[in-house]
Amino acid sequence: MLFNTVDFAVFFPVVFFLYWFVFKATYKIQNAFLVIVSYFFYACWDWRFLGLIILSSLVDFLVGKKMAQTTIKNQRRLLLGISLVMNLGILGFFKYFNFFVDSFNQVFVLFGRSLESTTLQILLPVGISFYTFQTLSYTIDIYQYKVKPTSSPLSFFAFVAFFPQLVAGPIERASSLLPQFLKGRSFSYHKSILGLKLILIGLFKKMVIADNCALAVNEIFNHYTEYSGSTLFFGAFFFAFQIYGDFSGYSDIAIGSAKLLGFDLMQNFNSPYLSRNLGEFWRRWHISLSTWFRDYVYIPLGGNQVSRPKWIRNIFVVFILSGFWHGANWTFIIWGLIHALFFLPNVFKKTHPSFTNVADKGKWLPSFKTTLQMSFTFLIVLLAWVFFRAEHVTHAILYFKGMFTMSLFSFPTVSRGLVLFLIIYMVLEWLQRDKKHLLEIDFIKHKPLRMAIYYVLVFVVFYFAGDTQPFIYFQF
Repeated sequence: MLFNTVDFAVFFPVVFFLYWFVFKATYKIQNAFLVIVSYFFYACWDWRFLGLIILSSLVDFLVGKKMAQTTIKNQRRLLLGISLVMNLGILGFFKYFNFFVDSFNQVFVLFGRSLESTTLQILLPVGISFYTFQTLSYTIDIYQYKVKPTSSPLSFFAFVAFFPQLVAGPIERASSLLPQFLKGRSFSYHKSILGLKLILIGLFKKMVIADNCALAVNEIFNHYTEYSGSTLFFGAFFFAFQIYGDFSGYSDIAIGSAKLLGFDLMQNFNSPYLSRNLGEFWRRWHISLSTWFRDYVYIPLGGNQVSRPKWIRNIFVVFILSGFWHGANWTFIIWGLIHALFFLPNVFKKTHPSFTNVADKGKWLPSFKTTLQMSFTFLIVLLAWVFFRAEHVTHAILYFKGMFTMSLFSFPTVSRGLVLFLIIYMVLEWLQRDKKHLLEIDFIKHKPLRMAIYYVLVFVVFYFAGDTQPFIYFQF
């Protein structure tokens, strides 16, 4: 069930009404209702994989409960191992089985031998990478004494299966989201209005930005041999905005929907294309995943509080795992390696990227230095996206080969209107860079003018929406 479909437009209002007006007696009844509708929401994709969510929820709930009953380190380590093996085992089988089999066979082909290998027609359960990491945060935090296990299986099952963020995040921590299921919730007009604004922004990003860019991206990437280098460059440019509008749009709708039900989810994107280096980019892009790897991989390895060689190792480990998390394809691993390589200047300067402030705060235009920093960072991110979008490594190499020719300086055969629209959008993000979202326009004191902006955006969503495209991150 896609957020940008009539099905969800019917489903969510019904859930909203029943949740607040029929099952409002206690938060436990509301939790039970959320479990049911979340399982229904997921079953609309493929009911056969519901068992995986239930199994993951049950095992981690029991592991957490048992872990709280012992302080013996070996026993706690064994219980954590059970959670890791079960969750990562399921994820590895469904997502990476064929990748490892094929890669193993290719190694022997390089030495002139071929093995008879068997690959299975394995369907990838939607959202498995997201809810697996979410449940793992629970058991790891209990092991590290950061959270106490819940005694309520209903609340925990609702936490794992919560439908707004079930299939594509944000990847919530148990320490943040689970407590919200363990207490009563009251309807908040202010929170609901904010939720509606986020849903509107999300639909705009997905239906207007991402879906329109997708048409150009699919045409250029599928027929890259027929286009000039400049057109191929803009193909990558359009994909940068397609994936941004697609994924941040989903996150905005998920966060907004959760607010309408009384829950607060973490911000997942924060104008990433305004970043001044890759360190800042990864504090603004897919924040829930980057912070997950930071807290559960990077810091346990020593982070930047180690020798320079180990710091470099930690960076490569995190970025390679981040690439591998996205899919069983060498293109994703190379994408991660590119980000790791361009992150290294921070290591050799012996400085950790510190761009946590608002760029050129209070200024209408960026300084020359900020412009150069943002442009260079965006260029690196844009070129790396080619590997992310390519079907295989050869596809990416040939795409780059066609791009970096003298025709790179020719006039591209792309929609100038779409390019202008994306530039205008980035100007708006720059002007709103110190706000949490684009529609944080309370500085406009004239209410009719604010309402007019909302209605214009609704019109734009319906009138300029592109052909419906699936959400990119559903495949991960």
